[in-house]
Amino acid sequence: MRRFVIPVVVLLAAGCGVGGRSPEDQATEQARKLADRAGNRIYDSRTRPAQDVAHRAADLDGVEVMRVTGASTAGDGIRLVLRTSGTAPDGGWFATSTVTVRRCFELRFSTTTEWEHYGTREVTCPAGGPLAFKPWPKAPRIPFERLRKALPRVPEGGRADEAKVRAAVGSLRLDPAVRREFQTAGGRVGVALTVKPYWADTADCVLAIVEPGHTNVWTPPRVQRMPGEGGCSTANALNPLPPPH
Repeated sequence: MRRFVIPVVVLLAAGCGVGGRSPEDQATEQARKLADRAGNRIYDSRTRPAQDVAHRAADLDGVEVMRVTGASTAGDGIRLVLRTSGTAPDGGWFATSTVTVRRCFELRFSTTTEWEHYGTREVTCPAGGPLAFKPWPKAPRIPFERLRKALPRVPEGGRADEAKVRAAVGSLRLDPAVRREFQTAGGRVGVALTVKPYWADTADCVLAIVEPGHTNVWTPPRVQRMPGEGGCSTANALNPLPPPH
């Protein structure tokens, strides 16, 4: 039986690159994929100021914002130049070192067209370092425990008084950004205190119910605080939605 011997150099050559691509090409492709993921994370169909979109991109791990062009995502939209990095083995199967590259990509965002339509275009990195951004505005906190202590207790057989509930909430001197809602139904009073953190997917809210023999304060689950879910409402305070599965 004849034996076939494949030279080691042939194996090494076969292991160099994927589909004939150089390690630098592979590393660049990895950097591009990171820029693509950043685009998916920051895309929003609503009108957003350019600085806010850039700030959100800069908050992502492995992403640096090098340039911002345009005022907002309305109309023609804005362009961001993001710098990312990628790494690939240098030498195929038996590589003992890696190649790391840093590349810049231009992404475009507008309210009129899905961002993927424009694609991720590799560009020359601008001179200088990445842009820096001020901290995001902080949303005021809703004082959960103080609300619980301030709300009146109604004895069995009595009726909750909305005026007294409003006065109790007023005594907390809440930040004006906290929206206050009250609803009376059958001797019971529901309360909803809501604040929308800057560019957040969910609202922060605290609900309360004051009724004969029972006063309760709670925060709805995150899924119920999403837009359109009705979790941050006096209706949910009076008749709580079932817990999510």
